[in-house]
Amino acid sequence: MGKTLSEKILAKNAHRDAVNAGDVVWVDVDRSMMDDILGPRVQIAEKLPELTKEIKNRENVIVISDHYTPPANIRQAEIVKFTRDWSSENNIDNYYEFEGPCHQVMAEYGHVLPGTVILGTDSHTCMGGALGAFASGVGSTEMLGILATGQTWLKVPETIQVRWDGQLNPGVMAKDISLKTIGVIGHAGATYKAVEYVGETFDQMEIEQRMAITNMAVEMGAKVGLMPVDDKTIAYLDSLGIQRDSYSVYHSDADARFCQKLHFNSAELLPQVACPHEVDNVTAVMNVNTPIHQAYLGSCTGGRLSDLVAAAELLKGKKIAKGIRLLVSPSSKKIWKAASDAGVLSVLAEAGAVILAPTCGVCVGLHSGLLAPKEVCISASNRNFIGRMGSKEAFIYLGSPLTVAASAITGRVTDPREFL
Repeated sequence: MGKTLSEKILAKNAHRDAVNAGDVVWVDVDRSMMDDILGPRVQIAEKLPELTKEIKNRENVIVISDHYTPPANIRQAEIVKFTRDWSSENNIDNYYEFEGPCHQVMAEYGHVLPGTVILGTDSHTCMGGALGAFASGVGSTEMLGILATGQTWLKVPETIQVRWDGQLNPGVMAKDISLKTIGVIGHAGATYKAVEYVGETFDQMEIEQRMAITNMAVEMGAKVGLMPVDDKTIAYLDSLGIQRDSYSVYHSDADARFCQKLHFNSAELLPQVACPHEVDNVTAVMNVNTPIHQAYLGSCTGGRLSDLVAAAELLKGKKIAKGIRLLVSPSSKKIWKAASDAGVLSVLAEAGAVILAPTCGVCVGLHSGLLAPKEVCISASNRNFIGRMGSKEAFIYLGSPLTVAASAITGRVTDPREFL
């Protein structure tokens, strides 16, 4: 019997010839990522000295302050300062601040490589699977053990194969694929499983858009979301200056065992929206006509350059509806600059958008755009749980960057095809 992509990566890091779904193995961790919200300040700084005098494989540790940046109050400023000081005191060279959401920063700075095991204190670490890495979120207690030993135990997951073939129609984006897949599988349908995305639709898709899909694998309960490495992946890594001999490429075997196989036709996909208060409460945007108060374009899911460009093309020469707030937070400092240099941010601003710093603050409801009771937001981010973006009495709809832009123009949840 052949092996899946996850089984091959975990076998390599467990120093075994082969592993099978269901096995529990100790694996080497290639990259350990901590953010400011669940990083050093959560028992790690206090308990680590009790376990070891040295951080194991210090060069593989990355710390990113992104949730509380820019700080909105004294407490947030203290947390960022603590994270910064701890990283300096422990000689963590890979410390980033004000650079943007951690998953995008990890990719941009070459910390995500094919065939590696990457664990981070943020559930959307699974975005790294777009580059062929076994990337997953862990808790702070587990991260404490990883820092002390350089290893952790994992159960080898079963794998769901999700195939999308065909070409996406105008107005439909990668985010729509993600939402449709989650709607079919359900918020717990892939619990502790790997989801491997394959098919000609992804072959045609650029890396930025692939990231929007693997980012949300955890919204089905998945341990990881993976895409096979291809020429586009390698070209992306080449653009970062990463040497090809620094990583290993694996693919699932033709006779690998999958616990489930799903097949979708991209040509039949319509723009999708996840309605409150579950990510799997998905329907076509054309079925929803809810008035909104705020539209959000950004986060590690929907704020990359291609997302901003798509929204700007739809908004060019138009104005957002009176009384509507359109907030834009690029996914990283580098993307912010690229969008500015290309005039994309100016187009968005002229349409009425407020351009924010690259931050997690809006998405997770910490600062820069919280919702009041009874307010409604259409967001290109990844979660619409109760209280996610502010008040527990607010309502969040999730859509593609194009859907967000179209909705900002009309003041209601709107199918972007109305403007194409």
